[in-house]
Amino acid sequence: WGDASPAKQRASSYCNSLSSNKKTQKAFQKKAKEPGRHQGAHPAPAPCAGSAASRFSAAAGRPLRAPRPAPKAQPPQASPAPAAARNPAAEAAAGPAAQWAERCAAAGPSLPGPAAGGSEARAGPGGRRGPQPARRPPAPPAPCPLTSGVSVCCCLFILFLFLSELTGFIATEIVNELYVDDPDKDSGGKIEVNLNISLPNLHCELVGLDIQDEMGRHEVGHIDNSMKIPLNNGDGCRFEGHFSINKVPGNFHVSTHSATAQPQNPDMTHIIHKLSFGDKLQVQNVHGAFNALEGADKLSSNPLASHDYILKIVPTVYEDMSGKQRYSYQYTVANKEYVAYSHTGRIIPAIWFRYDLSPITVKYTERRQPLYRFITSICAIIGGTFTVAGILDSCIFTASEAWKKIQLGKMQ
Repeated sequence: WGDASPAKQRASSYCNSLSSNKKTQKAFQKKAKEPGRHQGAHPAPAPCAGSAASRFSAAAGRPLRAPRPAPKAQPPQASPAPAAARNPAAEAAAGPAAQWAERCAAAGPSLPGPAAGGSEARAGPGGRRGPQPARRPPAPPAPCPLTSGVSVCCCLFILFLFLSELTGFIATEIVNELYVDDPDKDSGGKIEVNLNISLPNLHCELVGLDIQDEMGRHEVGHIDNSMKIPLNNGDGCRFEGHFSINKVPGNFHVSTHSATAQPQNPDMTHIIHKLSFGDKLQVQNVHGAFNALEGADKLSSNPLASHDYILKIVPTVYEDMSGKQRYSYQYTVANKEYVAYSHTGRIIPAIWFRYDLSPITVKYTERRQPLYRFITSICAIIGGTFTVAGILDSCIFTASEAWKKIQLGKMQ
């Protein structure tokens, strides 16, 4: 090449540089294929296509270039920043890691990231693959404290109603009804009466019981199933009697009519301890007027006055769980106090109990709630509560989301 032209000398030095580049590329590919290194290599530069005589024209002294293919149509993109000029020799000396870091920095965010949940090697510029940072999964939305409170309140409400229904199912209930009939047809048209009365200022030998009614009964000084107990050292008397009356209007009275000798000024002040009709009926859930005159105190009244107690007797039937029926009677009472006179003078005072029967019968039935009604109530409680809870939860969630949008300025 001593006598060669300057153009030939430049062509020869260019081919030598290309040969050295090919050797460097082969050495880099060999290192990249070793274990623990990233696969792939930089695209090799184009080798020399021929000798210096064929690459240059003797006449012009310039390199001949092959025609370039027509560029493909691509959508308009933002022009990237001008890349710095590459130095193949410097890249080979720096090593694959430095070259990959430099190319990743130049690519920027255009490189695809790894899938969520781990790191993945993605293809970089020139076919190289490198590690990418793992993407964190999106954090789940924090639960709304108001909706949690609604759920807790609904569970407590269901528990309360369930316990209430269970208590009502276990316990018995009393159902009453009214009808017109004579309930105790086997009594023979009789009503049993229990009377207990004290007269603290009248001797026992003067006290007597008289009974009369519209069927023509008129009995003076009834003594069957009766007892007189002296009070106040014999100055007073307590009368206890058990007798029967007909189921027609009538009266019975405590007086001195049956005494052999009538006192001049009999004192009819008294205290009524008990007056009841029919069987004794004491049921916890039945509160009726079975002994309406219990505790009636007339000690402060006029000693010479008569007392009228007007009674309205109501037949009552109580039926327990076993079907057994008990017959009793309730009554309402009104009373008056007066001093009676006639054309012959003052009438002997007495304590009158005038009664009449009501045609209406009251029946109390003891029963327990059926199982199917209990199950239906429980299903209605659970379904209704959860339906209302869902509506409240939806309203609260919608309101909270709207409030968040207002705070972020997304809603006017």
